[in-house]
Amino acid sequence: MTNLITHAPGLARSIGLLLGALFLFVLLDSTAKHLAQTYPVPMLVWARYTVHFLLMVVFLAPSMRMRLISTTRPARQIIRAVCLLGTTCFGMAALSRMPLAETTAIVFAAPLIVTLLARPLLGEHIGGMRWIAALIGFVGVLLIARPGSGLVPSGIALALGGAMSYALYQILTRQLSTTENPVAMLFYTALIGTLAMTLLLPWIWGGPMPGLRDALLIASLGIYGGTGHFLLIRAFASAPASVLSPILYVQLIWAMLVGWALFGHFPDEMALIGILTIGAAGVIIAIDSRRAGASSRHKV
Repeated sequence: MTNLITHAPGLARSIGLLLGALFLFVLLDSTAKHLAQTYPVPMLVWARYTVHFLLMVVFLAPSMRMRLISTTRPARQIIRAVCLLGTTCFGMAALSRMPLAETTAIVFAAPLIVTLLARPLLGEHIGGMRWIAALIGFVGVLLIARPGSGLVPSGIALALGGAMSYALYQILTRQLSTTENPVAMLFYTALIGTLAMTLLLPWIWGGPMPGLRDALLIASLGIYGGTGHFLLIRAFASAPASVLSPILYVQLIWAMLVGWALFGHFPDEMALIGILTIGAAGVIIAIDSRRAGASSRHKV
């Protein structure tokens, strides 16, 4: 507690950066949902990563130079980037079929999946509280995706695919964070996403030629994504992950509000309970992980 009070200004700044990142992610999702009604999702994914890549080249490459691509584990960097690319593809495709809040909530089941995979892939001991929280969270997913919810099965499947990809991305991020430069990790996600989608561009380009307004909206996808991830990195670089992790679920609230304001959709009662259940389960997992980490440090 004393440490938190001592570092209160820095902690407040980190929380501000994190909240800014989460709001940019909601803007990214809502803009993608709007554009996906007119333009092919793969083309929007290409724009999201290409603009992100160009921003990093213009603003960071001159000062960082080779440090921007320096890595001791290139294979895992590439796999991690592919996982985030998969999350984006699945997520945008799901958003084109489903409401913003429900899609966001299902993708936010990723920490629950991480809990299930943490022992075999990370060798972490998972206590009973996190197992219970994971089970509660999956009940939340079932409440959202229940028969009669009005959600299309293909959208639910795509959102679950996004959650799985995001879980693997988080696991690989944990593995790499001890040895790799965070900015280089961000650059690899932009680089691999841009290369992969550019190779597919002749087959994914389509739809009407965007006018100036839509062209700016398409370009904004990369600005929201790149800036959001940069703010996320800065936030976690200057404050404990155990303190910030529960705040990530503010994105669920903003997704509900933005979905209501822009698309006129607000979750029904059962879906709302499911969304809140997933959020509560995630917060429990984050808090229990913090306690487990503190306990292991005390033992050492």
